[in-house]
Amino acid sequence: MDTTDNVSPVKVIHHKSMETAALVAPVTALEFLQDAFLLTGEGPALTVFNLHPRPKACASLSVLQHYRIHGIRPRSVEAVPTQRSATGAHGKKRDELSSTSEPKFYNLAVFGGKAVRLVRLHVDLRAGEHLEILGPLMELQDWALDVRWLSGDKRSLLCVAGSHNSALLLDIVTGNVLFQRSCLEGCLLYSALLLVHESWADAILVGGTVFNQLILWKPGGGGDKTVGSEHKAPVKRCLLGHSGVIFSISYLQEKGWLASASDDRSVRVWGVGALGGPEGKCGDLNPACLRVLYGHQARVFSVRLSPGNVFSAGEDGACLVWDWAGGGKVIRTLKGHRAGGVRALAISEGTGDEERWVATGGADGGVRLWRVKGCEEGEEKMEDAVTEKLTDLKFPGHGLPKVVCMAGEEEKNASWSQSKFVVCTDQGTVYQYSDGQWEMVLQGTAEFQSYCVMETITVSVKDSTAKVNLCAVGNLSGSIQVFPVSHPQRGFLLTGGSGKIHSLIWQEAKDGIYLLASGSEGLVYRWFIEVESDENSSLALSVNPLPSFLLPPCAKRWLTAAVRLHSTTQGLLWACGDRRGSLLLFQEGGTQEQNMGDNKRMEEGWLTGRKQTDDEGVEERESKEVGDLMLQPLSCLFGVHGKQGVTSVCEYQGLLYSTGRDGCVRVFRVHLVAPEKFEEKSHGKGAENKGGLQLEVLRVQRACKGMEWLERVLILESDIPAEEEEGEECENHHMTKTQNLTEKLEVTEREEMGSFRGGEEKTENKGREARFAIIGFHAVHFVVWDPVRQERLLAVPCGGGHRSWRFWPSHGGVWPGYGALVFIKQGAVMASQPPGEASSWAGKGGRTGGWGLREGVHGRGIGCVCRLGTIRGIGNKMRTNSTGDLMTSEERDDVKEVEREEELWEIVATGGEDTSLTVLAVRPDTGCIKVLSVITDHISSVRTVTAVTCPEAGGEDQTRSLSALLVSAGGRAQMQCYRLLVGWDRQRLVPSCQVIQVASHRLDEQWERRRNRHKTVKMDPETRYMSVVALDEKTDGCLLALAGSDGALRLFSVSEVKHQINLLWETFYHQRCVLSVAACSLKDRKGNRYKLLFSAATDGKIAVWDLTDASSHSPTPPIPCLDVHAHQSGVNSLAVWAEELGHQEGGCLVTVASGGDDGQLTVSVIRVQYPEDGKIGGSRGISLQTQFQSPNQLHPHLYSQSHIPLAHAAPLTALKLLSPDLVVSTSSDQRVCLWRVGSTDIRHIGALCCHVADAAGLAVWEGKMTEEEGYKNKKTRFESEQEIAIWRGSQTELKATCQTAAQFNKDKKIHDKAEDGEPVEAVDETGDPVCQTSNEKGGETAGECRHQTEADSLGETEGEVNTGKGFKASRESKEEREKTGWVLVCGQGFQLLRVRNTETDAEMWTIRREKEMATHRVKVTS
Repeated sequence: MDTTDNVSPVKVIHHKSMETAALVAPVTALEFLQDAFLLTGEGPALTVFNLHPRPKACASLSVLQHYRIHGIRPRSVEAVPTQRSATGAHGKKRDELSSTSEPKFYNLAVFGGKAVRLVRLHVDLRAGEHLEILGPLMELQDWALDVRWLSGDKRSLLCVAGSHNSALLLDIVTGNVLFQRSCLEGCLLYSALLLVHESWADAILVGGTVFNQLILWKPGGGGDKTVGSEHKAPVKRCLLGHSGVIFSISYLQEKGWLASASDDRSVRVWGVGALGGPEGKCGDLNPACLRVLYGHQARVFSVRLSPGNVFSAGEDGACLVWDWAGGGKVIRTLKGHRAGGVRALAISEGTGDEERWVATGGADGGVRLWRVKGCEEGEEKMEDAVTEKLTDLKFPGHGLPKVVCMAGEEEKNASWSQSKFVVCTDQGTVYQYSDGQWEMVLQGTAEFQSYCVMETITVSVKDSTAKVNLCAVGNLSGSIQVFPVSHPQRGFLLTGGSGKIHSLIWQEAKDGIYLLASGSEGLVYRWFIEVESDENSSLALSVNPLPSFLLPPCAKRWLTAAVRLHSTTQGLLWACGDRRGSLLLFQEGGTQEQNMGDNKRMEEGWLTGRKQTDDEGVEERESKEVGDLMLQPLSCLFGVHGKQGVTSVCEYQGLLYSTGRDGCVRVFRVHLVAPEKFEEKSHGKGAENKGGLQLEVLRVQRACKGMEWLERVLILESDIPAEEEEGEECENHHMTKTQNLTEKLEVTEREEMGSFRGGEEKTENKGREARFAIIGFHAVHFVVWDPVRQERLLAVPCGGGHRSWRFWPSHGGVWPGYGALVFIKQGAVMASQPPGEASSWAGKGGRTGGWGLREGVHGRGIGCVCRLGTIRGIGNKMRTNSTGDLMTSEERDDVKEVEREEELWEIVATGGEDTSLTVLAVRPDTGCIKVLSVITDHISSVRTVTAVTCPEAGGEDQTRSLSALLVSAGGRAQMQCYRLLVGWDRQRLVPSCQVIQVASHRLDEQWERRRNRHKTVKMDPETRYMSVVALDEKTDGCLLALAGSDGALRLFSVSEVKHQINLLWETFYHQRCVLSVAACSLKDRKGNRYKLLFSAATDGKIAVWDLTDASSHSPTPPIPCLDVHAHQSGVNSLAVWAEELGHQEGGCLVTVASGGDDGQLTVSVIRVQYPEDGKIGGSRGISLQTQFQSPNQLHPHLYSQSHIPLAHAAPLTALKLLSPDLVVSTSSDQRVCLWRVGSTDIRHIGALCCHVADAAGLAVWEGKMTEEEGYKNKKTRFESEQEIAIWRGSQTELKATCQTAAQFNKDKKIHDKAEDGEPVEAVDETGDPVCQTSNEKGGETAGECRHQTEADSLGETEGEVNTGKGFKASRESKEEREKTGWVLVCGQGFQLLRVRNTETDAEMWTIRREKEMATHRVKVTS
């Protein structure tokens, strides 16, 4: 049918343009270039990391359009700058890479899916590196499994292995296939390896078949010219042994080894002999299996060979290093990715014992880097695995050792071989272990026998650089012996009451140290001790008593942990933990001091010296007066850690961290409360406190299941700012000096500015929660646990927690990536590593976690996403040279002035199948991604998340701080509520986030609290929440409606003040799984507000609920006021918006857009009549109103309904409203579609093939694009290649049968026509679906109206979206065209899309499309 007669002449096309702003996807390709560069493939994007002088990203480009990169092959390394050495790369300067500064380049063959492309990497030591596309995209007829360059030919020829066990020789310049041949074994391949020498005749192909076999054949025919391409090549060798399909193959020519990684969780190494080379050798006739390596806990995806080791990586997230000479043992385990596994593995070239680079790319989108020696025979280096080798230190002393402490290990750079231990026996004798020898330090006395407690500390001598180790030993009678370990004769005796000394705690200060001794009846005695040098250069100790602490009455009334907080305006504060599990706050110098009078507990005095003069009598009386004072706690969180007690309390950057034997880490702070509120909370107990200081728990972090005995937290090293070295930022890649070897590195860029080293720096970062590791006991093992990655960093089989132990190193409470444990077991002093042996695996490159080149997000699928808001801050401007590339280090050193620019970050929260919530900051103009916080409180997958946001109160700038109430829900009917405080970190120049836990709720917990629970059925553990929406926002919380898989619709109230989530009512109206909920607020002319709730289930029906009176907390659930049948199956997503009608008609129109499992997009228009307007005519929907309903309720009825039966080729998973008439949808078909929703129809106006698989969540918002941002977008990696989707379809028309109502609003219809223009026929590849519209009476019109659409091509890329001939938007203003929409799609990763209004001349548009179609893609045919 010719459509030109029906099309009005259109000179200008107004359309929606979509392009990628940021992408996080599984890393599927890695390749090293001569130890100089690392190439990564993430989706269609190729990224280059320069490894010298330290790893950083230097270039990025989108090369494969909508294909995912699976391999990168450099053609030649002859034109590349040579390396002097591969070792010690981090200490080298950039000019060591080459003796000349002439520009060099690599030619790279990048392939993935059915596409191959030629890319050139330019290397210029002055101008930097950049990527250039040399040719069009070559589209093959089969999936490419491996690609190799034919080095013997001067032309650019590629050998390509196909998935149907075939191979072809491709001219990459012309796109011609010179030769093609298939194997006689016609089966599918999961993996392939091409061994190519100089000619096509020498090529050997090794394929891993679906039948678990390795077959070897010659695609070139072995030089036999009589054999044509139509003849199939026979199989030369067949290797059997695997019980699963083969995912990866690797060959080591110098050894003649062939390695295969399989689905059966094994790696097999075969002795095949010489393969390939001249004449195409096929190796041994009967290849033998040399090794079968089992060590992975899941499928093995990748394997690589080196002369001394085998490297394998798999779905368990581990990269195992196997020792070939040692019998195939795992000598090292490299872990650093979150759940989801390692998808790519690369090993750099090396010779002999030189170190190699090992790179891993994860399903979480992260890239990590390690340094591994070429041969590591005999060195078992399993950082994350259990250390089974324990060393007995052969304790020779009399009696049994009871307590062990470290001495001399507080030096920051001290090695494990320099460490010393101090052991106290049951006889009271103290021994020291140093340099492999034991020596007695202090002979025990009778009063210190059978029981003692001991603690040590390293302290600096006053007015000197020397340091001394002090030791304190307490006994049953209240005596405390304090002495220097090096000079025990200079010690003294302290008295802490007459009872048992339960615990001793040292606390370091600037000018001395504090000693706390917890005695009987809840008294904690304190002294301040100074170490000085006298005239004879000998040590002299001075002791000053301090007022004691009085613990609250309880059964186990002694102190177990204490930390001295920095002096504030409120005075000196102490945060303490006791054996009852309580957290306490004490204040020195305040009004809490009370005179104890003639208390007999203080009769023995505070201090007894060895010598006493007449002057000391006065000092003793003054000390007695000080001792007659005691301090009571200002604030007490009684029993927060359970009855087993608090094990540690530490402070970092203004926040406090406590651990206990309840398996929890609590993050808390000292909060200043108004006096009246404080008095209400204290209920008159305790002494007067005008300051109102109180402890407030912000968040609770649990360790892994079964790990209940926690001892302390260690701050992860990368969370500590690196002040001596600036970071580098390119895209979302970053490195700092203090390399993070246990967590993702911060994505920041900082210049070395003196202004950030002053006092302002110390206060800006206060209150930001740090990433930490947890030390504790799991069964019989001592474990260092990473709660974010859910993995062990270290494990030692010590026998459990009921023993004395010490962990090295402990300086500053930081986890450096390695450690050793000393403990007492069965009367012996044991160590996890001999102290005299240097910790060879303590090098930075070998520590757990490696270097993080790119941050990972979620290892498994992201099921939901929610945007919180925007944060603006002033950061350091990225300096560029004349070519527009990032400046080199030398160029930046010449820049004295640091330019500042305003940065805009979007804050989003994502929930995934890995049971974690992640708070992210995304910078749209550069594509930078920063992980602000990871929350792991959920015990099952997170299915839905919503937020109530507002600018943080009290902020200087409302855009520089953000406060949000975040609610997440998912599996096991669990719901979590948090308060997120997002601000700008002026020290790191990035956003920062503090998470405050508000409340949590689980249905099974509620069932346990019921009185008559034996009469009811317990909640099904498989019940999960599918969707959540906030209804009524209140000052102290909000109302939430949740859809449950058990068929229930539940209403909850959240109270931030009470920290509670209460279930108000539940209804099982749907009688089947409720998939989605949405809410809509209405307001009539009188200012009355109404609330509508929409719920949809698996039966395709949408129920409408009037929840205007929901805030009354009525226990009786309401009944729906309308039921709309919208889909044939489940409704996965709802988008609702309202539009007021005129004064004459009254009421409003509520539009409900829904997407379902049937792939259909339905738009239902509901007319709502306000109570004062009365009821109107009949309804085509099922009205559930009765005469018993309240007259104040709304009166909704279905007005019209439109359908797009085939909106997507798969179930529609998410649907969001971008603007009042623009809807965004996504599906597992990996398309993001834009729909214009009119009064009578639905128009498809744009689509994009996104790079996120299994799209499940969607977040949209509107903003404005400034000219500066628009210029920057041209520099991003996704816009460097301007490509247009191919217009491959035939000219077909979209027919839309419009079934309009006779009495429909004519003014509205006329307005839509004026706004959208006359109908224009679309050009589409497959033809768009029919839009069927029905009115409230069900009538149909006889005519047909054609709707203008924009293209729906599957071949669209992020460069520009496929559009039709457009439509005339006469009333669209310039401001409207400048608006920018943002679409965030999440699934297996996430992609941020920019949606802009653009206009193009129709003739130029057609010419440009034809040109791009001809030059940017070539179909390769044989």
